[in-house]
Amino acid sequence: MIAIINFLNTIFWGYVLIYGLLAVGIYFTVRLGFIQFRHFGEMFRCVIGSREVDKDGISPFQALTVSLASRVGTGNIAGVAVAITLGGPGAIFWMWMVALVGMATAYAESMLAQLYKEHGPGGMYRGGPAYYIKKGLGQGWLASIFAVALIIAFGLIFNAVQSNSIAEAAAGATGIDKMWIGIATAVLTAVIIFGGIPQIARVAEFVVPFMAGAYLLAAIWVLVTNITEVPGVLGHIIGSAFGLQEAAGGVAGGMAAAMLNGVKRGLFSNEAGMGSAPNIAAVAVPDPHHPSSQGFVQALGVFIDTILVCTATAIMILLSGAIPSAENTGVVLTQNALTEHFGVFGQYFVAIAIFFFAFTSIIGNYAYAENAIIFLGHGSQGPVIALRAGVLGMVIWGAIQQVQTVFDFADASMGLMATINLIAIVALSGTVAYVTQDYLRQRREGKNPTFHLSEHPEIAPGVSKTIWK
Repeated sequence: MIAIINFLNTIFWGYVLIYGLLAVGIYFTVRLGFIQFRHFGEMFRCVIGSREVDKDGISPFQALTVSLASRVGTGNIAGVAVAITLGGPGAIFWMWMVALVGMATAYAESMLAQLYKEHGPGGMYRGGPAYYIKKGLGQGWLASIFAVALIIAFGLIFNAVQSNSIAEAAAGATGIDKMWIGIATAVLTAVIIFGGIPQIARVAEFVVPFMAGAYLLAAIWVLVTNITEVPGVLGHIIGSAFGLQEAAGGVAGGMAAAMLNGVKRGLFSNEAGMGSAPNIAAVAVPDPHHPSSQGFVQALGVFIDTILVCTATAIMILLSGAIPSAENTGVVLTQNALTEHFGVFGQYFVAIAIFFFAFTSIIGNYAYAENAIIFLGHGSQGPVIALRAGVLGMVIWGAIQQVQTVFDFADASMGLMATINLIAIVALSGTVAYVTQDYLRQRREGKNPTFHLSEHPEIAPGVSKTIWK
């Protein structure tokens, strides 16, 4: 089993996804006319719009914060430090590049999730890759495989990983036994997830802006107080990106190391093309009432996660005296960097940030898995209760265990779901382009875009006649 898992991860993460995610991002960037650059302002317009929602969905802002809750995790703190250690400062440049093209992929998958969403149990909107694979491509069996892979990766094992990060940080700072930290985390998780996606959205709406805002403010303070060193750091990033300088700590060198580690970190962090964020994008009530508007919202999520939050970590590391090395990497490197800037408070700040980043990832990941389990269970509440129990069990287990094989299995599951999703959105790219042109045409005409299915009979199969009437 270990050999099979390792082989799958080598195929998925060594070949298929590293190149596939980049290729698909470039493809949608070109096919949609560089939409993430030419219509960047539209992303904010679609988030800042009306907070009014109907009883069946959540607001665009809530959808953005839930997706950020999942995207912004411990990888934004530890993963960036590892990328700098292995690939040098140039890895940050390649993280930026993969995020900029990934914004187009995030737009496409979330637009499709909106278009093919349906009413689930109690009337709440449900959707995501499983739904558009079944309804848009007519491949129900493939949709089921995707849903199972998402539940394994995001619903269960990745939540154990996040819980492990919380336990490690809290136990190190307080000396409390990890078991009790795991139980406390599970209780807090239960209070939120048993309220369903509306409760998760309400929590994310307040917690995520606070946690991301505090982290970005810390980075801005570091930037301002070290402003004279900023040009040199930027030059270092660009030079290292193209192999003009060695990687940090001498661990690796050259353009290849910078590109590989930057691309990997960017893909893991922003999740563009993974098929995760579309699950919450489908639950939103879009404003304007058009599938494209939620695509713009989730493209903004990629920008915030990588261009802002990951860059904040990189800036605080590169402007410190902390030297990356095989021993001084990950969370340790970030803590040492912030200690240089803020004194002993820096260590506590990182521990607090890890808690908020990891905990919000747990509830965000659960929201994705709930959509998938409802798809498989056809609206029955039994599987949902079982999922919630499984999530809580994995939170406790993750706090006290660290079994690499299980985590590798999660990577293989995520690799499978991402591969399926990429194939699906490329197959449906004609629909993506058609709906996007409809939105942009209405904007050019000075209208507030709306989508009426009766006006677009050519894409009617699989699209709900009641939602888009």
